[in-house]
Amino acid sequence: MTDTATGPGVGGADVVDILTSDHRDMLELLGQIETAPDATQRRDLADTVTAEIMRHAVAEEMFVYPAIEEHMPNGTEEIAHDKEEHDEIVQLLKRLEGVDAADATFMELVRELEALLRHHANDEETDQFPQLRAHIPPDRLVELGTKVEGAKKLAPTRPHPSAPHSELFHKTVGPGVGMVDRLRDRLTGRSTG
Repeated sequence: MTDTATGPGVGGADVVDILTSDHRDMLELLGQIETAPDATQRRDLADTVTAEIMRHAVAEEMFVYPAIEEHMPNGTEEIAHDKEEHDEIVQLLKRLEGVDAADATFMELVRELEALLRHHANDEETDQFPQLRAHIPPDRLVELGTKVEGAKKLAPTRPHPSAPHSELFHKTVGPGVGMVDRLRDRLTGRSTG
């Protein structure tokens, strides 16, 4: 769910453009839930946004976080903060997954998710992303973008609150979890975008 925007002076989409586009797409999907005419459409949109958030978060944890840690001042602290926010979002997604879309609680959780996601996206877009561009060469940002796009294709599509937010977990166990999620999605007819 990314556009083909390009970073400054490079020939392909860089990681900042990809992740920023993801944020916009996820928030747009959440807005569509608000206006969906029935519970079935709300659930389908919620399942799609859940899959997109999970793909995005896993790809960040696999490739962006190590780059932040390596290249940015206070990178370790930045990552710790982001992982806490990812954990909050995953916990909320798990709660949302268990609520009937016709129940009033469903929309309360959607609004809470939108607020968390807006906060997280704002943190990244106003602070981290400009720092990434300042500390990492444009060609490396494009390379990271390619890796992020590849990771999103293999990432889990469902929230797994007990899964660690670690590069090693996502690179070794994550593709298997993602494969099981995609199989479950097909078998249940779950919408994942």
